Formats: sequence, C-alpha cells, structure tokens
Amino acid sequence: MIQILVCDKVYVTPEMRRKKFLYKIYFILSILLIISLCSYYIYADYDRNKSEQVSQEILEGIDIATNIENRGEPTEERVTIEDNVIVVILNDKSEGEIDVEELVATAQEQIKENEKKDVAAIPKMYKAKDGTEYYTIAVIEIPKLNIKYPVLSTWNDELLKKATCKYKGPDPNEIGNFVIIGHNYRDESKNAFFTNIHKLNPLDIIVLTDMSGRTVEYSVYSNTVIKDNDFSCVDQSTDGKKELTLLTCYNYGKDRTVIKAIERK
Repeated sequence: MIQILVCDKVYVTPEMRRKKFLYKIYFILSILLIISLCSYYIYADYDRNKSEQVSQEILEGIDIATNIENRGEPTEERVTIEDNVIVVILNDKSEGEIDVEELVATAQEQIKENEKKDVAAIPKMYKAKDGTEYYTIAVIEIPKLNIKYPVLSTWNDELLKKATCKYKGPDPNEIGNFVIIGHNYRDESKNAFFTNIHKLNPLDIIVLTDMSGRTVEYSVYSNTVIKDNDFSCVDQSTDGKKELTLLTCYNYGKDRTVIKAIERK
C-alpha cells in the first residue's frame, strides 16, 4: 500500500532566499531603467522641439526683406559713376567707336553686383529671447522635404542644436563648394534639420538665399555615404562652378551622409 505524506510547511533554503533577493533587485533595476529611458526620450523630444522653435525664431528675426531694402541691391539714385574711373584698354585690333553709354551701363551693373556681394557676405544678427546672438549668412530650403532653416556663419556643438551651420567654403552663392552641416535626429517622422536628406535624389532642388536676397537653385547630383574621417566632400575644386554640399551624421556617427548639388542653369 502506497502512502502519500502531505506537509504544509515549506522549507526555504539559503539558495532560494538568495535567488528571491536577486529577482527583487533585477525587477527594481528594470523599473528604474524603463523610467530613465522614458525620461530621456521625453527630454530629447522636448529639446529637439525647443531647438526647432529657436531656429524658426531666427528665420523670422533676420527679416531678409528688410535687409535687402536697407543694405541690398541699390536703387538708381544710389548708383553713380561720378567718382569712379572707367579704364578702357585698347589693343591693336580695336576698331570703331567706343560706346560710352554701354560702358556706363556695364560699370553700373558691376557696381550693383559688387555691392550685392558685399551685403551677402555680412552675417545678419538675431538676438534670441535668452540673449544669445545668432549670425545668419543664408537660408536653406528643400521643397521635397518641406524644410527651411537659417544657415549660421560658424559652427559648434551648441549652434548645431539650433540651426544648420556653414562648415567650409566661400560666401553663399559664390563660386566654390559651400558646405552646410546639420543634425540627424534619426526619427524621420520629426523631419528636423537634416534627418531626412538621405531621401534626396538626383535632380531634386535645394534653394539657397543669401543675406542680399539673392536666391540660387541647386540641383542634386549625388547622394553618398562616407566614413567619418573622409573629408574629400569639402574640396573646393569646382571648376569655376557654384556647388552646395549638405553633410550630416549617419550610422550613429560612424559615417556621414553627403548630398552634392550644383547650380541649376
């Protein structure tokens, strides 16, 4: 005959106590980790939105239209050649009369162009609500991505949180390779700064407006990924053409996304 003994008392061994204690520690640590990750995500989202807001404030504050009116392309009343000297160099093959009116018109156009370039090279300052001063040299628009940002005249980690920044190159819309860098927040749904520039394809348009109000359209011709130590994309050999390079991090900073564009004719 088989007998079954039933005992109400459970014996807890030291090993069981140790495991129970460890399970409690792991559970508490898991809760703390989840709370930390949620807090980080909320803060990162708040910080990104705040930076986006500052960037749009800069756009509104620089007021390019006013800049053009006050310091941009001169009116006819401001354009004179009374104090300028027009030098005409004739060679042995020169024939016929000199068209003085044409020379005057050419000189006036050159004066306008020179003054416009001078204005374009002067950063426009905007003082934010917290007292920080931002110096903008251009505004970049990418219609396909529906983004528009100021381009600050210099860059550092703090400035990159607020706007896109000039990295290398000439003044905006001048001959050479104008390089702009911007943050990639990886969350494509936010569409912040240069997060989605990897979606650009050849012939997509990028619009750059300098501080004189001069707008140039650039056509994308290259979308590549390079290593973070490859700086060939900032080379200034453009064969006399106006080029634009957009640069952002990729693969958690190990690589770079590079968008190359050339002035659209």
